[in-house]
Amino acid sequence: MGRFFRIKLRFRRFLRRHSWVATIIRSFTIFSIAFGSAFGFISGALSQQSGYDPNTFAIGVSFLFALACLWIVTLGIRLRLMRTRLRTIAMHNEAMADRNWELQEAEQRASTLFEAQDDLIVLRDLDGRITYANDSYCELAQTSRSELIGSTDTLKVLEQGDTALESNGTRVYDQKIDGPLGPRWIAWREGLVRNDAGAPAEMQSVGRDVTDRTESERALAEARDQADAANRAKSRVLAMASHEIRTPLNGIIGMSGLLMDTQLTPEQVTYVKAVKTSGDALMALIEELLDYSKIEAGKIDLEHRAFALSGLIEDITELLAPRAQTKGIEIAAYVDERLPMQVTGDAARLRQVLLNLAGNAIKFTATGGVALIVEPGIWPNEISFLVRDTGIGIAPEAQQRIFREFEQADDRIARSYGGTGLGLSISDRIVKRMGGRITLASTPGSGSTFEVSIPLAAADTGEADGFTAPDLAGQSIMLVAPHSIEASLISRRLQRWGAQTCIVSDADVAEALLPERSWHTVLIDHTLGTQAIEAFAEAARIHATHRIVMVTPATRQDFAAFETAMFTGYLVKPLRASSLAARLTASPEIAAPSLVIEAVTEPAPTAPAAAPAGKGLSILVAEDNEINALLMRSLLARLGHDVVITTNGEQAMESWLSATSAGTPYDLVLMDIQMPRLNGIETTRQIRAQESGGLSGRRTPILALTANTMVEDRYACFEAGMDGFLIKPLDREKLEEALAGLAAGRHIAA
Repeated sequence: MGRFFRIKLRFRRFLRRHSWVATIIRSFTIFSIAFGSAFGFISGALSQQSGYDPNTFAIGVSFLFALACLWIVTLGIRLRLMRTRLRTIAMHNEAMADRNWELQEAEQRASTLFEAQDDLIVLRDLDGRITYANDSYCELAQTSRSELIGSTDTLKVLEQGDTALESNGTRVYDQKIDGPLGPRWIAWREGLVRNDAGAPAEMQSVGRDVTDRTESERALAEARDQADAANRAKSRVLAMASHEIRTPLNGIIGMSGLLMDTQLTPEQVTYVKAVKTSGDALMALIEELLDYSKIEAGKIDLEHRAFALSGLIEDITELLAPRAQTKGIEIAAYVDERLPMQVTGDAARLRQVLLNLAGNAIKFTATGGVALIVEPGIWPNEISFLVRDTGIGIAPEAQQRIFREFEQADDRIARSYGGTGLGLSISDRIVKRMGGRITLASTPGSGSTFEVSIPLAAADTGEADGFTAPDLAGQSIMLVAPHSIEASLISRRLQRWGAQTCIVSDADVAEALLPERSWHTVLIDHTLGTQAIEAFAEAARIHATHRIVMVTPATRQDFAAFETAMFTGYLVKPLRASSLAARLTASPEIAAPSLVIEAVTEPAPTAPAAAPAGKGLSILVAEDNEINALLMRSLLARLGHDVVITTNGEQAMESWLSATSAGTPYDLVLMDIQMPRLNGIETTRQIRAQESGGLSGRRTPILALTANTMVEDRYACFEAGMDGFLIKPLDREKLEEALAGLAAGRHIAA
């Protein structure tokens, strides 16, 4: 059966290819049928034995005619259906032709696009043979397309980068390829694609020339490495310079302090104070340079500890008060009572910023004063610190410049007031590191206001507040003082406590106002003069319950000249909120506990008392600098301790071994870090190793004497086994604290 259909199919194909043969066969067949039918019919009809019947003949002819008509109608219907199908097929063919044309055009566009792109495009079958490569690939391979197709050629790889696999299976990697124009970096993306249905998948690789980007990245990486190396070198240079400067500076400041304890003429005291002041100024400059270096190198670390906000601010004002009062100006602080008493943050860095801003304010203020105001910020948990002064102000064009390194408002100010121009830059970077900001508002000739806004969350320490604000509702308080910053802040605080305040700048006017009402307290500033104060105090005795005079530490001894009955107490400026509250709530006849311990006169400076005989410590000092060794010997001897000086690590080790072996071990070792032959770190390691071996029955406390203040230097000290460190220039108070702690059996932490 299948063979029959194959023969039929071949015959039809033959007739389609040779249509004239089909026409002859069809014509011959039709003629034979017509001729045979007509001849048979006529022959039958004329025959005498045919039994011809006209009626039957007519019926037969009619039947044949009907069949012929039916066949003609059937052919017509079939022909119409065929024409309809032909039109449908023609339309379909036309649509297919259009679609084919569109596909050819799209293929041509895609091919043109591939060829026009700078990206490298290559297709490989599963055996690695190239099935397609665009012009860019051929150009890089320096081979024609015809040679590449079907080959397994690959590009010459000079360097292979890292490979990454994306989630969709695409492989991404970089290669350094040797090309006609030199080495080029190509970023490849490879993935399997299927071009024809049923055909095997092919590996499509698309590469992009990223030579410029790669070289830029490498150049940036090299520049970053060089910058890091430069920063490290700068840090080492600064550390070395700091050490080399601090070492003689330790001798200058320490020896001047010792000299101050001796009998000197007034002229000699002036000269020695000048030397010490110059040394302190040089020390401040070194600290600024080191801070700037740490911040620039990104080595500043912030602490997150709870501290008393009000205590920090009042400590700052008290620390700066002598400098301000020497210039004849005021400094005062106000902490808004809506703020928490304890907050969490870096108190040391905040103190550094505020000391710098307030110190600058004092430097550039000749009249008036400086106010340090602390208020809630505009954001939750944000606190604003305002440092406001009445100084020379800052020009608008200089207000942004002064926050840059080594910049000041102008050259005239730099010559007149001095300074390195680093303080504000350091403060700005510290504040930004703490997540805050510094803003400046200033008018030349009227003063400036620096606002530091820092997020500081309240600390839940469980401790009670420092003091309870008194309830002064309905109480009248008069402040007799010149219109000053401190008087306005005191009035503001009293009003927050509920009092009705009245500020009067003239003592005679204040005396005239006394009979108008019953006064709970009158506060009178010592700057109004002794006679005015005495007259007003005498008049206020019958009108005011509390009569308090405000003095400075320098003028506090003048209070002894007044009759005790004139005043119920005094307060030292700048006022602390707790002292003011205690004084206002105390009984007029009894001095407030916080004030009764304050001496009326300041004691004259005396040399530190030596330790009782027989109770001194045996101390080994390892110090290679002769002046610093002399300083340490003098300081420790004045404190009543026995001192042995060694000039290098080897001598220190030998002395420690000798004393330990003799049964008289040292109570303390003060170890310089940088010494010849054997440095302090290695010497400490050897001592600890000997102790671990059982040579000594107890652990000898070792304190580092170092001029290096970097964090890594401190870590090195503790890793070597030291118990603490003392920073040069040596602070006598810290040394005394360390020795007192050792004598009392406490852990040493200088």
